[in-house]
Amino acid sequence: MSLHPTLQPYADAWTHSIEAISELVQQLGEGEWNRRTPCPGWSVRDIVSHVIGMDCEILGDPRPIHSLPRDLFHVTTEHQRYMEMQVDVRRHHTAPEMTAELEYTVIRRNRQLRGESRDPGTTLRGPLGTEITMERAYRNRAFDVWVHEQDLRAALGHPGNLDSPGAYVARDVLLEALPKVVAKDAAAPRSSAIVFDVHGPVEFLRTIRVDIQGRGTLETAPALGPAATLTLDWETYVRLACGRVAPEAVTDRVKTEGDPDLTTAILQNFTVTP
Repeated sequence: MSLHPTLQPYADAWTHSIEAISELVQQLGEGEWNRRTPCPGWSVRDIVSHVIGMDCEILGDPRPIHSLPRDLFHVTTEHQRYMEMQVDVRRHHTAPEMTAELEYTVIRRNRQLRGESRDPGTTLRGPLGTEITMERAYRNRAFDVWVHEQDLRAALGHPGNLDSPGAYVARDVLLEALPKVVAKDAAAPRSSAIVFDVHGPVEFLRTIRVDIQGRGTLETAPALGPAATLTLDWETYVRLACGRVAPEAVTDRVKTEGDPDLTTAILQNFTVTP
């Protein structure tokens, strides 16, 4: 038995990021686990707890029976409540308990990957009881773990892996959400084009074209006379798209041209992660 070729890149990206996370936290002192990360409301311990919890769910483990405190002000939606459960149940775990559970979870997931032979279209149970294909589940895990690796790197002062396999999965996931950001959320004019020029470890030039019905599509072809152009580095793109920073905090890292109201609306609606 072997993993389907469609799933292999996502498994490789997950493996790369989870090993990086394991290395980052292995030698942390007890106090360092409480460091704040760019992920709203979560510490280093909380990020690792989330990673462990989501991988345990993909392994089929039952969710913890646990009541959330009422004073978690960063938890405002049902999706956030769902995610917080795996985090809050581990909030008092010690450093050795955290690293041991992470190591054991990684061993179990690697064993699962080695024995996985199901088709990528196989339906799995996703968060909040939703149905999700195996391909989407593996892609989401690769994306999620890479983003949280970056959260940990920022909190611990160890930048890196901005061009790792997970970064390219993240690029594709974030670009997939871009037409909705531009056409629906920012209400870009119909029959217009908006260009995104991203440089750095991951580089790309993409155009969102908004048709006469107001629908947005993602294109690789450059646009002549776009309504707006946004130029920024890859790290800033990720931080904005994942809600790790407000647009007002990175004005020096984002160059905008064209309709100022439109570029402001795009940046104000740029966050696409729950």
